[in-house]
Amino acid sequence: MITAQENLEKDKESIAVDCKKLVLEGKIVCLPIYPKNYNFPVDDILLDKIEDQNTEVFNSKWDNQVFNPYWNENLTLPFQLEFNEEDFSSPVNGKMVVTSRYGWRRGRPHQGIDIDLHTGDSVKTILGGKIRYVGYHGGHGNTIVVRHHNGLESVYAHLSKILVKENDDVKRGDVIGKGGVTGNARGSHLHLEVRYHGKSINPEYLFEFAKETKIRSDVLFVTKKWVTPRYHRSTRKSNIVVHTTIDDIARIEEEQKKIYTVRKGDTLSRIANKYGLAISQICKTNSIRSNSVLKIGQQIIINL
Repeated sequence: MITAQENLEKDKESIAVDCKKLVLEGKIVCLPIYPKNYNFPVDDILLDKIEDQNTEVFNSKWDNQVFNPYWNENLTLPFQLEFNEEDFSSPVNGKMVVTSRYGWRRGRPHQGIDIDLHTGDSVKTILGGKIRYVGYHGGHGNTIVVRHHNGLESVYAHLSKILVKENDDVKRGDVIGKGGVTGNARGSHLHLEVRYHGKSINPEYLFEFAKETKIRSDVLFVTKKWVTPRYHRSTRKSNIVVHTTIDDIARIEEEQKKIYTVRKGDTLSRIANKYGLAISQICKTNSIRSNSVLKIGQQIIINL
């Protein structure tokens, strides 16, 4: 005969003590973790879906020869990214020093961030995944592209040596190459990009490049601002406000609007540089043309 105490202990064993987050069909699924002595029946259908989805993510337009196999794809914005990790690995040993940021630089888009290192220093993958591309790619020089489990890809450029080959599986923090100055590089550094379906994303919107190396959220919505270098300046860090729900986008963008009153000597170019915005963005927000003449006292909506 089972006693009340034994029933209580059995009930305790059937209560999940934690959960394992997995990305499934674009959503985060929590698989419950039970005490080790509890024989919980595993949902085989759910596990099959997870395996099928992971296979699809890795194989979608998988190409070892082309740097960007998504070149002819139009990505719908905003889009959702989900992570089943809380932090990432620093791509370099020691302190990460960002010397140039994602944004407009010397009249051209800089689609990643530059991190200081010396030639020969180890370069590590920020997340686990699979090597999709290895090769010499134009201004990037020796380049490695890693595809991760949520479809995100990370790019490591200007390498002096490559230590992996196509289709290798890698874990977060694995050494994949050595830093250098190959390609169009001014001094030794690591050029790091993150891309989703070929679209570059400001890496600092997703990752905190600080001592803690935190991923900013397990769910992020990426808007046009964060995939457009013209909206940022490579010489300064952008103001990071993360969108974690679709409702956040409209609310936060409305909160960030401010009114600027035109002063003597102001031009659209000067105002755009002041706030780190593209002239086209200011024109679109205010329904004016890029050659419009500004009047002293005119009010301009600035959408930060």
